[in-house]
Amino acid sequence: MNDIAGTKPALRWVVHASVIFLVVLWVVPTLGLLISSFRTADQIATSGWWRSLFPSEQNLTLRSAAPDTQVQENGMYVIEGNVFGDETKATISKWGVSSRAVDAFTPGDTAELRKGGTITVDANGNYRMQNSEEFTGSRGSRVFVTAELPPEFTLDNYHKVLLAEDSTDSMGRAFFNTLTVTIPATIIPILVAAFAAYALAWMDFPGRALLIAAVVGLLVVPLQLALIPLLKFHLNIGIGKGYLGVWLAHTGFGMPLAIYLLRNYMAGLPRDLIENARVDGATEFQIFTKLILPLSFPALASFAIFQFLWTWNDLLVAKVFLIDASGQTTVMTNRIVELLGTRGGNWEILATAAFVSIAVPLAVFFAMQKYLVRGLLAGSVK
Repeated sequence: MNDIAGTKPALRWVVHASVIFLVVLWVVPTLGLLISSFRTADQIATSGWWRSLFPSEQNLTLRSAAPDTQVQENGMYVIEGNVFGDETKATISKWGVSSRAVDAFTPGDTAELRKGGTITVDANGNYRMQNSEEFTGSRGSRVFVTAELPPEFTLDNYHKVLLAEDSTDSMGRAFFNTLTVTIPATIIPILVAAFAAYALAWMDFPGRALLIAAVVGLLVVPLQLALIPLLKFHLNIGIGKGYLGVWLAHTGFGMPLAIYLLRNYMAGLPRDLIENARVDGATEFQIFTKLILPLSFPALASFAIFQFLWTWNDLLVAKVFLIDASGQTTVMTNRIVELLGTRGGNWEILATAAFVSIAVPLAVFFAMQKYLVRGLLAGSVK
């Protein structure tokens, strides 16, 4: 009696709540990564991404202008300016001239400089240094301030990650290397698996059932077991350290799922359609290219999503089959690992690099998601 027409079962609300929870669990970190990729290092270090639209209090170490900018006023040597160096609308709450007492003074106070003279700092960052003797040195005096800075967003992180001339920071080459690996490694297994799936679904030959069982069995074999033997084989034939080797490796590892998925979908197509085409004189190749492939597009797109996401995010296979000390064939996942080691404190660089890495898979997924469920449900209902 719980399923009366016009009412919703209680379990449906649980399903809806679970879906909403999973969506939030996935969207929130992605949104945080996107926002952090546009923030500066100081803002990331002082406040979370959820406070990116609000002012943040930061401890900054700044310098006054160099002594060569000093002028004489009424017998005193004077240096004036703004510690922020620009028109930043920041408000200073505390400041100091020593790292041991960064909050010793409030705006408007005057402090004695260690090398002689005094300095006065206002809340907006304007300062005035004066001394009866000439200021010396090549750099200005350090000023430690605690200031409330307005929110700031910048594209410098993306410029540094994608266009930096320094290869240790740039991911531009790694981005195109990843495309070079991913696109062929997605297309090749689809082409090969489509022919195999059609044969296993609609062509009668001895041992077909055994081949289908072998394909299903290969689905549970971990790829780690085949890495070393496959690498040795590739090295023996001379393709172990290049793109061809990694393409064939991804093709081999993705083939069982591709054949299984496509075969289930093709087997669910109307038999009358295939038999009528044969009666009309169509060859097996014509049936495959003009009937089966167009009708199997949902399954092809479904596997393309899986294969593309797997190869794009792959690190293990790239580490094994793209051995390159010069970095000419480094993929994005490997570049991010390198950034974690060399730029572990630069969270703005890491956030930008990570979002650049997931942007393309997100675009591919959302563009083809309508085919995903149709392809996965292939052959489940007759």
